[in-house]
Amino acid sequence: MLNGKKIAVVMPGLRVARTLERTVKALPPGIADEILYVDDGSSDDSIAVARGLGLRVFAHSRNLGYGAGQKTLFREALALGVDCIVMVHPDFQYKPELMPAMASMVVHAGYDLVLGSRLLVGGALKGGMPRWKFVANRFLTVTENLAMGSSLSEFHTGYRAFSADLVRTLPLAENRNDYVFDNELIAQCLYFGRPIGELSCPARYFDEMGTITFGPGVKYGLGCLKTAARLLGHRTGLARSPLFDPSGRTVLAWTEGEAL
Repeated sequence: MLNGKKIAVVMPGLRVARTLERTVKALPPGIADEILYVDDGSSDDSIAVARGLGLRVFAHSRNLGYGAGQKTLFREALALGVDCIVMVHPDFQYKPELMPAMASMVVHAGYDLVLGSRLLVGGALKGGMPRWKFVANRFLTVTENLAMGSSLSEFHTGYRAFSADLVRTLPLAENRNDYVFDNELIAQCLYFGRPIGELSCPARYFDEMGTITFGPGVKYGLGCLKTAARLLGHRTGLARSPLFDPSGRTVLAWTEGEAL
């Protein structure tokens, strides 16, 4: 716990048998009250490794997507009565040791969303981020800041901490089930005026980690631009979107059986 608040670490995973144990063991002890892992249709031993580590394990019967994994994890974490949720990728890309700092910014500083930014103080390229990915990240982030009226250093990090109230109330079940889910969540926070904080996080790239390749990366980038356009359309009243409807479906309504 932190300041009497219950903390959950959630891990959406796909074929992470080789990195999951390393990630869990790097988490500082005594902070996380619950560690939840959702397997999104892995063909390796990820589920067996997770169970061997004593995690709360949930498994999709087929691959539903990264966003769908988060929906399942958020729903299950809320059912445990947690106050703060920190998403740590089980491929060991982000430093698990920063988890307490991420949670502290929610618990002590009052942020609803905290982003572990790889670009806040530079160093992403030195950490091994592919140059094409760095350029795309910077282009998308600058474009999205202009479109959404924000000033974030990075829109595209997967290292995040959330207040339970944010996860409970945003219409996250309306979001896509793929990687664009992350981008839509930030757009929702901006639209609803929820406070966002950033923490510098070193980039780390190596052979065993999961990363989006060029083709899917192009699809993701187009999805992010579409998210910015949907926010602009909703704000101006030109095209209303369920993403920004406060009465939209929350993750409490999410079930695995929903289509992609």
